[in-house]
Amino acid sequence: MRLTVSTWNINSVRLRIDLVRRFLDEVRPDVLCLQETKCPNDRFPLKELQGFGYPHIVFAGQKGYNGVAILSRLPLRSQEVMSFCERQDARHISAVLGPEAGAAAGIVLHDFYVPAGGDVPDAALNDKFAHKLAFMDELRAWGGRRSTSPAILVGDLNVAPLEHDVWSHKQLLDVVSHTPVETERLETLRGEAGWIDTMRHLRPEPEKIYTWWSYRSPDWAAADKGRRLDHIWVTPDLAGTVRSVTVARHARAWEKPSDHVPVTVELEL
Repeated sequence: MRLTVSTWNINSVRLRIDLVRRFLDEVRPDVLCLQETKCPNDRFPLKELQGFGYPHIVFAGQKGYNGVAILSRLPLRSQEVMSFCERQDARHISAVLGPEAGAAAGIVLHDFYVPAGGDVPDAALNDKFAHKLAFMDELRAWGGRRSTSPAILVGDLNVAPLEHDVWSHKQLLDVVSHTPVETERLETLRGEAGWIDTMRHLRPEPEKIYTWWSYRSPDWAAADKGRRLDHIWVTPDLAGTVRSVTVARHARAWEKPSDHVPVTVELEL
């Protein structure tokens, strides 16, 4: 059985719902995980998204900020939302693929949106950066206690952990998302829990891989100053099933795009 899972920071699901439809029509993943949906639960466009051929949807949102959702063509069960840093700020949702999902049944899907961290990489001066580090510390503690079920963890983790995950390692060492305190935290929590970074599993360094290009760069494609902030991890029992990981770079050129692009993993179960 082929299972495809995509992740995308959509930067407002209502504003960019036509782009969601365009991507789903183009790629037809079995599952699409969204971050930064930016709408409260009572405004979430559930019926419209279901009309795109994804009848099984779980979501957690709030007004104006954050928000996560899982859209699936396969049945879902056991929805869960975890909170971090004593905040109910819609940064995680998970679900389990149901028994009707064939060989994929029982796989746990985790969708995360890690705090961006602001602009100043100093926890003493920047509360947003302090929040990001605390969130990652709690994520590390949780990661070591995860269940033994096969699992896929996706999302905008807001860290580009490796040297070739950014356009210039040297110039971004003191820029939030690539500072050593962040990259070391992310790689430590991933390694301790045994998660496999599917992109680097198939496409190791020194290949450059980016999933985000700033709105501040008017000619983003020519400058190509990207970062790999969006990730798909799997538990070790799924590592051997990973067949491809693709980055839909062309979506960054769509009209009124998100600054992130979709990433898709294909598993052969």
